[in-house]
Amino acid sequence: MFPVIKKAGYVLVNTPCMMLNAGSTFTEEKLLNPDSEFLKNTKEHIRSYEEVVNYLPNQIYIGNERAEKLSEYKMPFSDIDYKDGKEKGKFGEILGEGEFIVLMKYSDEFDLVKLSEEFTEKHKAQVEEKFPEFSHLFDKLVPSDISKGQSLIDEGKAIGLYEDEKLVGYVRAAHEVDANLSAENMLENLAVKASGALAAIQLFRQGIDKDSIDYVIECSEEACGDINQRGGGNFAKAIAETAGIQNASGSDTRGFCAAPVHAMIQASALVKSGVFKNVMVVAGGCTAKLGMNARDHVKKDLPIFEDVLGGFAVLVTENDGYSPQVRTDIVGRHTVNTGSSPQAVLTSLVAKPLYDNGLKITDIDKFSPEMQNPDITKPAGAGNVPEANYKMIGALAVKQGELERKELKNFIAEKGFTGWAPTQGHIPSAIPYVGQMIEDLTEGDLNKVMLIGKGSLFLGRMTNLFDGVSVVIERNSGETEEVSQDTDQVRKVIAEAMRKVASEMLED
Repeated sequence: MFPVIKKAGYVLVNTPCMMLNAGSTFTEEKLLNPDSEFLKNTKEHIRSYEEVVNYLPNQIYIGNERAEKLSEYKMPFSDIDYKDGKEKGKFGEILGEGEFIVLMKYSDEFDLVKLSEEFTEKHKAQVEEKFPEFSHLFDKLVPSDISKGQSLIDEGKAIGLYEDEKLVGYVRAAHEVDANLSAENMLENLAVKASGALAAIQLFRQGIDKDSIDYVIECSEEACGDINQRGGGNFAKAIAETAGIQNASGSDTRGFCAAPVHAMIQASALVKSGVFKNVMVVAGGCTAKLGMNARDHVKKDLPIFEDVLGGFAVLVTENDGYSPQVRTDIVGRHTVNTGSSPQAVLTSLVAKPLYDNGLKITDIDKFSPEMQNPDITKPAGAGNVPEANYKMIGALAVKQGELERKELKNFIAEKGFTGWAPTQGHIPSAIPYVGQMIEDLTEGDLNKVMLIGKGSLFLGRMTNLFDGVSVVIERNSGETEEVSQDTDQVRKVIAEAMRKVASEMLED
């Protein structure tokens, strides 16, 4: 039996001040060209929290609107007169910066986050009421004297935390000389941890028992460690700790933008093999990518769209006879000798795994590749990324005789989507559609979907290779493995005996 994808949770955090103070585009510009016109004109292009909530792609991300709705509008989507935005959606929610800073403090195990008394009093009751799931961490929110905060920031020993451009606290460096534990890196890592834990909470709010999670795989693009092991990890276990997932272990998977689909395949393999029953794939957001394309947005008199951190959590579990099945036997992979041309990449990820299993490209109802929002990428010269992928997939189908060339436009419209995810690297990689995919493959009329993750390994300067994996998800056949009551009872007796022995060994 194949494992299934049970539920998916999503979170967006509006962080305009973190964008200005921790986004790589802004930190580089302040260092290299502090008097630039770009920096002078930035503020008038920053969106309000209300504008972020009422931005249609964001509402799609948390599940209040269907992805297909974007195809009804022309770009930029910020011009859409949309007033129905809500903070909470079917799959998740949108948060403000102040609330998120409190959650970063909840995630802080080494007293690195210092917050003012005024800020703490402003948000304490509000956040505790909104997130009772973090009650085991409420006592961490204690105010500090931040009067020396600015001098620490000026000396490079801390990085400021701001709300409405006012200094409300700071994150201090975790070591005097280790650059891996600098204030900037600790801010980035705490943001990953907090947003990942928030995504996990969104998953649990859909009826998932957090105590049932056996294993967690974290698949963002950050790395935590010190001078001796820069990428040692483990974000997965740290997120599990913050989210109160007491019975889970975990580890991190890294593969640039392809990592989420790698992680989904790994989670499915663990469940199918019987190693673990319930595996959560989770990722937090990336502060460095905040405002990454801001120069082009400002130059073209657009809002700075990259003002949100993204996060997601997906549960892969044993077959329940209902939820969409992960076809672990239909997996595409970009091998070392594949080549890096777009045609070679998508042939290896789409055409080959399908043809090897007796399927055609046209047998897939929907493809979910890199779902970047073109509002962000087109002004920056990167084009419409999802559309480019769909054109190439369609072209492969034409080449194989599955389609007439004149049918290509309809193929793209029927099999694809307009992108809606923030360009947080790993965040747009196939997974934003999973929440809606579960509905489409259960309540809807779709039968097969392909998730496609691609990554640029050359960014690490270790190889010029490209990377990618894909997997087919299909409607559940309704068949489940039958286990006799006697067999089930024997398993329970054996498990209880093993637990007793383990407990006695720990006591000794």
